[in-house]
Amino acid sequence: MTADEKRRTMRALRQSLSPYEQQDAAQKAAQRLSKQSFFRRAKRVAFYMANDGEIDPQALLKVHGNYTKHWFLPRIQNARKTPMRFGHYTGQNALVANRYGILEPNGDTKDDQKAASMDVILLPLVAFDRQGNRLGMGGGYYDKTLHSVPKHASSGPLLIGLAHAIQELDSIYAQSWDMRLDMIITDRELICAKQK
Repeated sequence: MTADEKRRTMRALRQSLSPYEQQDAAQKAAQRLSKQSFFRRAKRVAFYMANDGEIDPQALLKVHGNYTKHWFLPRIQNARKTPMRFGHYTGQNALVANRYGILEPNGDTKDDQKAASMDVILLPLVAFDRQGNRLGMGGGYYDKTLHSVPKHASSGPLLIGLAHAIQELDSIYAQSWDMRLDMIITDRELICAKQK
């Protein structure tokens, strides 16, 4: 099966979940992540606005609020090859749909942050495997952005994929530019990626 065929199949699978199943999965994933000490210590967390049946990370905001964390949303730059930047999100920000219909911060970009400044980056995905390979929507935005994080940054952001357990595949062929996840949080478990 090609990557595009896998995308179509896995997107249809997650879209087949009922609204109740979607909400229940998001809350279970949020509870699982909230119990982790690394997440409780994290101060700067990048997340995404769920779209197309993705696990909704906003359940985390309900648990943690703005008191212990600074939340950031990705903002797609004008040029496709330009890394995304992350705009501060308070829950009161005006949001606007980008070219893909995904909500992102509206307004001034001068205070946007780079990926390297985050403690944790929560990534959406279409499918994953236990080696930390992630199949995204195909635009490569996260891969381009994360390649901009200096390789020597041992204290760089922890990359965590959020997924429904049904999105797991036995293996995903990774291209040289694909960035691996450190872990995946599903509605059923926390998976520490087995790096090969």
